[in-house]
Amino acid sequence: MPVIYEPRGKAREYSPLALNLYMGCTHKCVYCYAPTCIKRNNNMYFQKPYPRKGIIENLKKELSRDKPTSQVLLSFIGDPYGDTYDNNEVTRQALEILHQFKTPVAILTKGGRKCLKDIEAYRSFDDHIQIGATLTFDNNNDSLKWEPGAAMPDDRLETLKTLHDEGIRTFASFEPVINPVQSLNLIRKSLEFIDVYKIGKINNFQGLDKTIEWKEFLLEALNILRPAGKQVYIKHDLRKAAADVKLYENEVLPDEHNVTWT
Repeated sequence: MPVIYEPRGKAREYSPLALNLYMGCTHKCVYCYAPTCIKRNNNMYFQKPYPRKGIIENLKKELSRDKPTSQVLLSFIGDPYGDTYDNNEVTRQALEILHQFKTPVAILTKGGRKCLKDIEAYRSFDDHIQIGATLTFDNNNDSLKWEPGAAMPDDRLETLKTLHDEGIRTFASFEPVINPVQSLNLIRKSLEFIDVYKIGKINNFQGLDKTIEWKEFLLEALNILRPAGKQVYIKHDLRKAAADVKLYENEVLPDEHNVTWT
């Protein structure tokens, strides 16, 4: 099975290709889908992860045979900048290999400033890389309740600002949306340093999605983002939940805001 693969279903909206470097995660997000996805219970999954066996060697071999031209996301399973046994060394090695083979990369992390250790590697990609964070809550109390092992909200925001100030393309993932008021507040707070916004909802979690007025949320988000000239992607489930909200074509194409390397 190839280490770079095409994600399916909802995951495909994030990127045409993906690469998972670690199995497991210490963020312990209450809403995490990964344990179910890879058929592990929470106790097995929410542990300090090792790199996947042979991941760097297999990545080299794979890229030597067939270099992808589409964006590769790090990652859907685990976090490339989580609390790992190798202190994210495999992430750095993978970046060096992906750069060597001119492969465009997107990184999604809740690790906050941990990713800044690789800022020189990001710079080497020029405009062929984008770094993003999942933004969920605007205060530490809620963040600790729902994402106890992840970086705090201000840490994530400050990290994205640092990256943007360094000329590195940034994106924010608003999925899940658990508290719409807080999500809207985070959008307002981040306008100066986020290039791309990917906005979804929360699905099938303790009935929470049934308590939220998704049309109202989406309209307010667009009222903030459109005048600011931001690049926006509205995920399918949110579009479905707010079906009568009119969207532009560039707000509904999942690959519209990917990085490339041609």
